[in-house]
This record gives sequence, structure tokens and C-alpha cells, in this order.
Amino acid sequence: MPEIIPIRDLKNTNAISQRCHETAEPIFVTKNGYGDMVIMSMEAYEHQQIMNDVYAKLATAEAQHEAGMGRSLADILKETGKKYAL
Repeated sequence: MPEIIPIRDLKNTNAISQRCHETAEPIFVTKNGYGDMVIMSMEAYEHQQIMNDVYAKLATAEAQHEAGMGRSLADILKETGKKYAL
């Protein structure tokens, strides 16, 4: 479950950094009771970016497959797995 903290809790950056690294999950920061920011470790961010790239490539491969063109989905998955060591 994602953690939600008020912006005033950002004073203790060491504790927040530690929580980000321990959970590998984003921390949602609120301001005046509304969502304002998301904080996460660099590792979690990089993983998220990799997964976004994988999802985009899978969507492209699926569209090409349905249109009867391009490489097979299995080939795309193999290539993606090698690139990202999945």
C-alpha cells in the first residue's frame, strides 16, 4: 500500500530517503490535503522507466501482430528480455 505523508513531514529527508529505499515504493506527498508530489528512490524510478518502455514495445508488437506485419511477439519478448535482463 502506498505511503501518503503531508508536505510538512519532508523536514526529515533522511528518514524519507530510507523509507523509499526500504520499500522500493513511491511516497505520495500531500499539500493542504491534496496530492502534490511523489517521491521515490532512483532505483524504483529507473525500474518504472524500464517497465514503461517494455509495455510500450509490447503494445507496438501486439498492434503489428494484429495487423499481420512486423516480428512475432515471442521475438520482441526475447529481445526485450535480453536488453533489460528480465
